Amino acid sequence: MRIPDSLVETLLKAGKKVSEEQLQALREQEATEKKPLQDLVIKNNVLSEKELTKLYAAEIEVPFVELNAKDIDHEILKLLPERIARQYNAVVFGLEGKDIKLIAMEDPDDIQALNFLQKQLGSDLKVHITTSSLLQAALDQYRGNISSELTKVIASNQEDEADDDIDESDLAEDSPVAQTVNILIEYGVQSGASDIHIEPREDFVVVRYRIDGMLREANKLPRKLLGSLVSRIKILSNLKIDEHRAPQDGRFKVEVSGNVYALRVSTLPILDGEKVVMRILNESTKAAEFTDLGFWGSALENLKQAIIQPHGMVLVTGPTGSGKSTTLFSVLTTLNTPNVNISTVEDPVEYHVVGANQTQVNAIAGMTFTNGLRALLRQDPNIIMVGEIRDGETADLAVQAALTGHLVFSTLHTNNAATCLPRLLDMGVEPFLIASTVRVIVGQRLVRRLCPDCRESYQPDAAVLKQLDKTFKLPEHGGVKRVHDLEVSAMADGIGLSSSGKKGGASNDEASTTTTDINRLFRAHEEGCDSCNHSGYKGRVGIYEVLKNTPEIQGMIVGNTTAEVIEKTVVAGENGMVTMQLDGFIKALRGQTTIEEILRVTTQE
Repeated sequence: MRIPDSLVETLLKAGKKVSEEQLQALREQEATEKKPLQDLVIKNNVLSEKELTKLYAAEIEVPFVELNAKDIDHEILKLLPERIARQYNAVVFGLEGKDIKLIAMEDPDDIQALNFLQKQLGSDLKVHITTSSLLQAALDQYRGNISSELTKVIASNQEDEADDDIDESDLAEDSPVAQTVNILIEYGVQSGASDIHIEPREDFVVVRYRIDGMLREANKLPRKLLGSLVSRIKILSNLKIDEHRAPQDGRFKVEVSGNVYALRVSTLPILDGEKVVMRILNESTKAAEFTDLGFWGSALENLKQAIIQPHGMVLVTGPTGSGKSTTLFSVLTTLNTPNVNISTVEDPVEYHVVGANQTQVNAIAGMTFTNGLRALLRQDPNIIMVGEIRDGETADLAVQAALTGHLVFSTLHTNNAATCLPRLLDMGVEPFLIASTVRVIVGQRLVRRLCPDCRESYQPDAAVLKQLDKTFKLPEHGGVKRVHDLEVSAMADGIGLSSSGKKGGASNDEASTTTTDINRLFRAHEEGCDSCNHSGYKGRVGIYEVLKNTPEIQGMIVGNTTAEVIEKTVVAGENGMVTMQLDGFIKALRGQTTIEEILRVTTQE
């Protein structure tokens, strides 16, 4: 789909999506980079591909359809042969009545394509417009599942060469090994995996995907493929293919269904060979809104107030894989305007923030967090992001930067928000400096989100209710009344999913009303559904606690008060801080997740 630049400008202005200054900056970028305006609008996260397509659909009066590739019936899809579907970028996704075929196209103005489709399918067509990425995902449904695809590829390469006996032809672009790597990556992207694990065993190679934070085994490949498979990935990542005794790190990019993905590759020698892990990063992703991440209520307000301060420090804490980088990506994108200088030092750079100056840590070259931060302070920054505070020197520099008129963001590895403060003290930062610079501390975890199409509600018995009361310390948080009040606030902020009610799923009424007692919870359907790949869960959502540094807390920091006392103080009272566990409990009541998920990520030994 090619939208004329003049129409893109009209759509942006009509939708009040950009200021005149932003539009002028886009025009200048267009002149410099020689790229269409619509591409720059998406690249700079002004609008997502879906948002721009929707505006265009309304303008040309063609209905927009948000295709869900997995929901398309294969028999209906195959009404249009794959070769024609790919040639004309069109798919049949449904029927209206017996005869009218519903067509989704990337460019409904393509008269030649429309004429051919009418000859192929008949004149009873109802044309819709969709995004390029959604259309590509639908086209991918012509292919079989990963097992059948891999079986076909591997069957075409039956030579019994040994692991180390790698022929040059094995590594060619069109070789079975190259096709195998492509299939593994495509499946990982389509299934929403964050990591692909290729692990050698004594008799075979196992492929596992981390989906929604949990590892799932997908396939077992012949052991003889290991050497050529690892070598192919090393070539893509620009690594040494003859180095098998030392770990290596690399990176490469692929395009899947119209989106660009960066794969961060790590190889590691283990007992049975070389293991490869590929982290999948979607470079086409637009930063999520805070509410989409799971922030609401006082936590959302305190975070928003902290990030608009002219100086100070905002810390995000949690273990590896708790979503800290995603939260900071959303914060930096929110603050990213042409009149501020955002500079970061990260290890590694996971998200690309257009307009920000991002620096990769390189210990061999002497670019550590400490040295990088020192250099950033000479670059006239307004906003600084340090990927992680690991030692006292970095902590001291970050605090000094916050004192001298900079807004500083960073992460720490602690169990919760309150323990961040003693951790900084342990690093040697003076208490009065912590008290005067830290604005808020965000503690967070990620939990799996219940599939809205098949989740089901249930009524816990008295014994379970008693255990919930004890586990989540409801009396200490103000009891059932406060939980009810919080749930009302969560509902007002849009926390909670609607449901189609399939397979005994929660009804819309259940999802949009509150409980007057803790007498209704939600759980994953035992069999799941096609939408969630029969897992019962689909995606993840954050649970948060946001500790605001009030004058009372500042006094406690200066007095070297323990983390336990600080936490009890900020939680106490009617409008006290909502802890991660309590935030999770509210989201469980709202049907977003389960009690088991909350306990899995928050229970401490």
